[in-house]
Amino acid sequence: MQRFTFAGRTCVITGAAGGIGGALALELARRRAALALVDRDAQGLRRVAELAGELGAADVSTYEIDLSDGGDRRDLAAAVLGRLGRADLLINNAGVTLTGTFEQNSLDDVEWLLEINLHAVIRTTKAFLPQLLERPGSHIVNVSSLFGLLAPPGQVAYATSKYAVRGFTEALRHELEPRGVGVTVVHPGGIRTRIAANARVSGLDPDGEQAAQARRFAEAALTMPPEEAARQIVAAIQSRRPRLVITREARAGDWLARIAPARYWKISELVARRFQ
Repeated sequence: MQRFTFAGRTCVITGAAGGIGGALALELARRRAALALVDRDAQGLRRVAELAGELGAADVSTYEIDLSDGGDRRDLAAAVLGRLGRADLLINNAGVTLTGTFEQNSLDDVEWLLEINLHAVIRTTKAFLPQLLERPGSHIVNVSSLFGLLAPPGQVAYATSKYAVRGFTEALRHELEPRGVGVTVVHPGGIRTRIAANARVSGLDPDGEQAAQARRFAEAALTMPPEEAARQIVAAIQSRRPRLVITREARAGDWLARIAPARYWKISELVARRFQ
């Protein structure tokens, strides 16, 4: 499959109002792509769209959508087709997380997370697939996580969704690559976004400790700028890489889970204690 070229190509990005999604929009704008930006944050979308236009995007359209609403996204696909033409690149980037253990999480909160992190990925891909199949050399990117490679305590719902995104993407790649559509799964590690700080507090948190823990985790562990993550993702799209693991810590976690699939978490806890 030939390298992906961006100039003039229609690129759809979910979760585009900030973080990795916003950085991807600006990175693609520099390459003169036409952008369809999707997020529920209207103000953030306007800000990113304005910057993308200043950076040279061929065209920019925004779509204020709450991906937790269960929609099939065929209306979004039709709107993008009418405004920008058939999609060449779909990046399913939007994601959320919860605080607390699975015992503490409510089923409503778990279902909300799965709707955004997994079902929206499936539904959006399904909606745009006819367009992508009609565009030679099109590409799909699904953003999983380090927690789609290993599963820590306190992240049951999130890891469930991200492991599922990984499996969905890998199987989809095996179906679509013979038909000329590239597919990449991305496993970011500690990227400096608002996902942890904005985590939904699920269950009782009367003293605010769960929320405070999420903020401390974000400050300590999420260190790579989203612009660097976006640069790596765009390079992976261009070269048609099937899999991208971002950050040294994520690559180490991936390696550990491969060589010790039943014991990796205990090993990682032992290593962490040695460096405390």
